[in-house]
Amino acid sequence: MIMALLLDLANIVGGFLLAISLLRRVPRAGDSLGRAADRVAPFGWIVGIVALVAGGFYLLVHIFDGPRVFHFEVVGILVGVALLWDRLTKRRTPPALLLAIFGLIAIVVGLQGLVTPD
Repeated sequence: MIMALLLDLANIVGGFLLAISLLRRVPRAGDSLGRAADRVAPFGWIVGIVALVAGGFYLLVHIFDGPRVFHFEVVGILVGVALLWDRLTKRRTPPALLLAIFGLIAIVVGLQGLVTPD
């Protein structure tokens, strides 16, 4: 139960950090969202590790014991990799628009995970 909540929250917060370049353009809300992202951004690597661990845990559980692999854990692993990309590879990050669109998808998947029963 706690791991599922951690995975969903990591998807939401990680998606927010990835999508902030698009969310800053929202009229009347972009400045506030930008300030919130600036406060959370230094902890993005922690969110990435939580997403990788929780997503990997559920991926292993559903491969060996569960009914099937769900999209929640795949998105969680991808969010973790995207947030830790520069630390893992020492290369330039992928294009910002691609990350922002994936971030919006991760937010939706995280919200869906909160309302989906385990």
